[in-house]
Amino acid sequence: MKIQYFLIAIIMVFLIVPTMAGTLYISDGPTFTATVAGTNQFAPGQDVQLPVKIENRGLTTMKFVQTGYIERDDLPNTAKFVTASLSPGDSPMIIKSDSQVVGDIPGGKTVQVVYNIKIPKEAAAGEYQLPLTISYQYLAGAEQSAGDLIEYSYKTKSITTSLPLRIEPKVFLLVSPVSNKALTVGTEGYLDLNVTNRGGEDARSVIIKILRNGNSPVTPTDSSVYIGDFAAGNSTVCRFKVSVSRDAEAQEYPVDVIAVYKNHDGDIVTSVPATVGIPVSGKIGFDVIATDSQMNAGKKKIIEVTYRNSGVTTAYNAQSRISVVDPFTSNDDSAYLGDIAPGTTAVARYEVGVSADAVAKDYALDSEVRYSDSLDNSQISDTVKVPVTVIQPTGMSGMAAMAIIIAGAIVVIAAGYYLVVIRRRQEK
Repeated sequence: MKIQYFLIAIIMVFLIVPTMAGTLYISDGPTFTATVAGTNQFAPGQDVQLPVKIENRGLTTMKFVQTGYIERDDLPNTAKFVTASLSPGDSPMIIKSDSQVVGDIPGGKTVQVVYNIKIPKEAAAGEYQLPLTISYQYLAGAEQSAGDLIEYSYKTKSITTSLPLRIEPKVFLLVSPVSNKALTVGTEGYLDLNVTNRGGEDARSVIIKILRNGNSPVTPTDSSVYIGDFAAGNSTVCRFKVSVSRDAEAQEYPVDVIAVYKNHDGDIVTSVPATVGIPVSGKIGFDVIATDSQMNAGKKKIIEVTYRNSGVTTAYNAQSRISVVDPFTSNDDSAYLGDIAPGTTAVARYEVGVSADAVAKDYALDSEVRYSDSLDNSQISDTVKVPVTVIQPTGMSGMAAMAIIIAGAIVVIAAGYYLVVIRRRQEK
């Protein structure tokens, strides 16, 4: 039996390596296996660094040593110039790494390469086979044709094996605002979001939360909504209360939305945050578009000021106020305007006095509007200017008019006295 094996081995030697080969090896050449080092289960939305172990299991089954011949530099079970290329196959995964240059792998040795993989958020759960193609060269034959000359014969070969990767079912949220109604700078308001479970997980005991995104001026006030069971593919509308900083501008700002839920194993897990843009409009502002505010020095007057809401939301229970400074005075410096819708106006009336020595010119008095937003929070507008023009009384001055009146009274009294005296003399 041993003789039969020996004869078979000799025949294989002559098939693999020609005669006059010196040290001869019997080998099937390189044989590869590839496995994932560590876990092969991942979640949608992950960026994965996948370590892969590539092992050359090619063995030298027999070696013949002949004196007088040169030792070969390579063994027939050594894989040379190895490259390994991973492709997505039928999976939704995105392979971000190019083909990896591995180098030489002797028989019985293992090397590790790392691939960067992107798993899309919307990837369906399941097990996928990722093809790994290994290309290499190996020593197919070596012939010593002279005392110091060996002719090597190499062949190139590629093999493809599969790496099993599993995408676990998980909730993936798709979020959008329910309407185009914008929040307003400097106020609180309600934010209605349509939330869809786009993942493959039928989630239980689900809590939808919104989170502040970085330094966004949109800050959640009531940030959690319990919705219970949330099957894959289902949608729901969640309402949250948020506030917008007074420093914000009229534009869209991000908020993050997550789901905290029980998965199929009963574990409490959190979904990958979904970021959605929230439109924010400019804060409510007021313009003074008309005034009846021309005044005479030394007089009081009811002046009328027309305010217009230049914002995009209604100002509720609005009240205006005017600030008077010298040479003006007022005992009635506020007015109730009521609800003012965007683009509409309201008229305020103030009783204002001006001193007699006031310089005749144009003045500007500060005014502001206090109002309530949609959640009944008190707000104050930016200051607006109310123009007031002071003029001197036309015709004679007040002092001159008084002097004439007094002089007239004296004349009347004197005339009366004269008539009385004349009459008494006549009676005598």
